[in-house]
Amino acid sequence: MLLTNTRLATMITGPDSEPYGEIDSGALVLSGAKIEWAGHAKDLPAQYSSEEKLDLEGRLVTPALLDCHTHIVHGGNRASEFEMRLNGASYEEVARAGGGIVSTVSATRESTEEELVQSALPRLDRLISEGVATVEVKSGYGLDRETELRMLRAARTLERLRPVRIKTSFLGAHAVPEEFADSADAYIDEVCIPALKAAHALGLVDAVDGFCEGIAFTPKQIERVFNVAGDLGLPVKLHAEQLSNTGGIQLAARYRALSADHIEYGDSADVKALADAGSVAVLLPGAFYTIREDHLPPLQRLRDFGVPLALATDCNPGSSPLTSLLLTMNMACTLFRMTPEEALAGVTRNAARALGLADCGTIERGRRADLAVWDVERPAELSYRIGFNPLHRRIFGGEL
Repeated sequence: MLLTNTRLATMITGPDSEPYGEIDSGALVLSGAKIEWAGHAKDLPAQYSSEEKLDLEGRLVTPALLDCHTHIVHGGNRASEFEMRLNGASYEEVARAGGGIVSTVSATRESTEEELVQSALPRLDRLISEGVATVEVKSGYGLDRETELRMLRAARTLERLRPVRIKTSFLGAHAVPEEFADSADAYIDEVCIPALKAAHALGLVDAVDGFCEGIAFTPKQIERVFNVAGDLGLPVKLHAEQLSNTGGIQLAARYRALSADHIEYGDSADVKALADAGSVAVLLPGAFYTIREDHLPPLQRLRDFGVPLALATDCNPGSSPLTSLLLTMNMACTLFRMTPEEALAGVTRNAARALGLADCGTIERGRRADLAVWDVERPAELSYRIGFNPLHRRIFGGEL
């Protein structure tokens, strides 16, 4: 198929390239699920001129978006905690009072696999409707072997029910369940690690995550999980330095994590460690906004050290009940002062890198034909508007 009369934001950038890797008067050739050719229409090889044509009437084409950090599979909601925070309680106070992550565990444990799938589908559909083609989904609301496996099976089922790619992360080290309230170490040894091994044996895990924080797990505890991940050949990532600096980013860097996520309290040494490790910084403005954090992530230092910046919704029932990646982009620009070009790179090229994917995130020969076609005049509009979805159509694996 030949896509004509379009403008391309290829997201292939360099010192001599246009912003966004933009090509005005562009064309695309799709062959099956892959991009066969992309470039200026005037340079289209003659061999493709007779292909079936789709006139995009001057619309902008970008890589399809990726949401590289979500918790969309879960039971229940935490609207009551939202109200508590508005009445003055901090995120940490809510968690220590028995709320937070642990409060979602009961509802998730009580949900069947089918119920988890059906409750997640509306959230997933919202993301797809905004041009998203790849979604990372974490476990972490079971905190026992069977529920963690159930969550991961539900995530895999989503991929069979919708035209979307799902990447799963095992997040057994998300919180300490009530039955292990005084023994986080025992939970790691007796529940988390055995559940990880079982999930891997069933082919349910693409990466391993953890929550390194004062209200969750220490670096030493997470390190034991990461060692098992390494033995299983699984990449790691980490929720780090969201509420304080506990050494999580340094741990992630030592294990050459795909990404360190949140990182509001990261310092210069942490940023250098990420740069040296080649890890991606995943910024999550939805959580920053919802918990009313006021400590900004070290954006300029990340730029200075050349750390790739990704963005994600962090869609979850407590700290970021957000299902719009477009709004996430706007928040990143408004709250963190990212540029619109950085924001679009954060949900395309760098989001792919944060998931360890080398076959998507840019428009170039050999990449997956996962594309988004937008009714906009310029790429900055994707970050500029609030609550407006200009998607014209989505292309997934070459299928309109």
